[in-house]
Amino acid sequence: MFAMGFPAAEYLLEDWDVVSVITARNVFSFILIFLIWLSIEGVQKVKSAKWFKGFVIGVSGFGIGAFLILYLQSLTTPVTAALAVATMPVFAVSLEMLLDGRKMTYWFFFGIVLVLWGGYIASGASLAESNIGFAILIGFLGVALFAWGSRATVKSLPGMTTLAQVAVTSFGMAGLSIVLYGISTIFMDLTNSALSITLKHLGLVLIYAWLGLGISQILWIKAVSQLGIGIASFHLNAVPFYVMFMLFLLGDQWVWHQAIGAIIVITGVIMAQQKSSKKKGKFFELP
Repeated sequence: MFAMGFPAAEYLLEDWDVVSVITARNVFSFILIFLIWLSIEGVQKVKSAKWFKGFVIGVSGFGIGAFLILYLQSLTTPVTAALAVATMPVFAVSLEMLLDGRKMTYWFFFGIVLVLWGGYIASGASLAESNIGFAILIGFLGVALFAWGSRATVKSLPGMTTLAQVAVTSFGMAGLSIVLYGISTIFMDLTNSALSITLKHLGLVLIYAWLGLGISQILWIKAVSQLGIGIASFHLNAVPFYVMFMLFLLGDQWVWHQAIGAIIVITGVIMAQQKSSKKKGKFFELP
């Protein structure tokens, strides 16, 4: 579902500016998640939720993180941004080791290597051609914040259901995007999408917001709570393949390097979840 948002966004960007696309996605996504949450858990749960803490996590983790990744793309290329996102497992596993005491085993270490290699192949990036400098550092910061936000949603909002956690953090994402839209419109005159809104645009927005972010975010946070941010983040490296497959179904060509990269990523995910023996499996661990 996350991959379905990319083709929809590509079509939207042909007519709309980036700030408007992000704002529409975040706002419509929050509305959907909030209505689902309200209908399932009721008004009392909504009132008693940890709104402020969730808002802060949503702004600093998902909101700013996504904005920095998008800023990287505007400074370089989509390929460079995809390469930055492919480093998510490094930040995710580092967080688990520093904050959760995760043990690094041989299986897990080699799984990480395969996932990073597969993500690099699937992205089609070249280190020789990519602009590796200050811009990529901004992208890495955005990826690190997104990883932190995913973990914080699960760890810092105890006693709340996954649906509630996603709702309050999505509120932060929507709030930040509205502020950015206002600043871009009033002070920078960067938004003009309101002049061209059709049923086609609304349909694409709903695909991007409801499937590409809303429902997929609920599933993502559920996965993080069950698997941990480390293993869950591995699956993001297969996103270029999923996007290519979606476009293939729409008439584009099959891209073999992305398919091969996805196979390597899947192999790494399986390898990382293997249980090592007590005597030989430990690579290193924090005290």
